[in-house]
Amino acid sequence: MKKLIVILMCLLVAVPSLPQTLMEHPWKGKKVAYFGDSITDPRNKAAKKKYWAFLEEWLGITPYVYGISGRQWNDIPRQAEKLKAEHGDDFDAIMIFIGTNDYNAGVPIGEWYEEIDTTVVAAIHKPKAVVKRKMRRPLMTKDTYRGRINIALSTLKGMYPTKQIVILTPIHRALAAFNDKNWQPTEAYQNECGEFFDEYVESVKEAGEIWAMPVIDTYSLSGLYPLEENQGQYFHIPTTDRLHPNDKGHERLARTLYYQLMALPCVF
Repeated sequence: MKKLIVILMCLLVAVPSLPQTLMEHPWKGKKVAYFGDSITDPRNKAAKKKYWAFLEEWLGITPYVYGISGRQWNDIPRQAEKLKAEHGDDFDAIMIFIGTNDYNAGVPIGEWYEEIDTTVVAAIHKPKAVVKRKMRRPLMTKDTYRGRINIALSTLKGMYPTKQIVILTPIHRALAAFNDKNWQPTEAYQNECGEFFDEYVESVKEAGEIWAMPVIDTYSLSGLYPLEENQGQYFHIPTTDRLHPNDKGHERLARTLYYQLMALPCVF
C-alpha cells in the first residue's frame, strides 16, 4: 500500500501543470450609469463612499450617477432621459437600484398585464385562419408598482436596445426615524395599502423575467439584514436609520456586486 502511494505521488509530481488563464473582470474599465434613490444618490450623507464608488476604485468603472433621494420607479424614465441628454449612447451599461420608496409610499403592487379578447391569424397542421384568442399586454400605469416598472423598462428597452441593463432588488429595511413627519417602520409591517415589503422585492425579480433583464438579488445576497440588532454596524445610525447603509454597508454591497457582475457581460 505504501509503495502504491509513493508511485501515485511520483506520477502527480511528474505531470506538468496545466496553463492557467486569468479572466479579466468583464466590467473593468467600463462606463456605467446608475439609476436609483438615496442609497445611490452621492448627496446622501449616510455614507461617504457609495457602492458605485467602490466599484470605481476596484474596477476602474466610470460612474454616471443619477439616483436621487426619495425617488420611486416612476422616476426612472426621467433619469434615463437625463443620461441620454448628457452622454447619448457613450456608455456601456445601466444598473437600476430602486423600489424601497414605492413600498414606503404605499404604492399598490397592481398587475403586470391586462387581458383582452381579440383575433389572430394562426395555423397548426391546417391552412392559416383568423381565430379568437385572448391576448395579454403589459399594463402601463403610473398608479401601480408593476405598472411603473413596465413603463420604466419598456422605455429603457426602446431607448437603449443594445445596452446591458441590470436590475438590483431593494435591500432589507428596518426603522428609519428621521423626524415626526418622516417615521418609517421596519419591513415587518404592512404599508398603507396593506402590502409587505417582500412583495415589492419579488416583483423586481419577476420584472427581470418579463423584460429579459438580469436581476441581482441584493435583498438576499448582500447579507445586509438591519432587523438583526448586531447588523446595525452596517447602517447609518443604528438607533434611528437602518434604511441607509454606511461606508461599511456599501462596501459589503459592492463586494457582492463585484462577484455577481463577473457572471454578466457588460457589453454585447
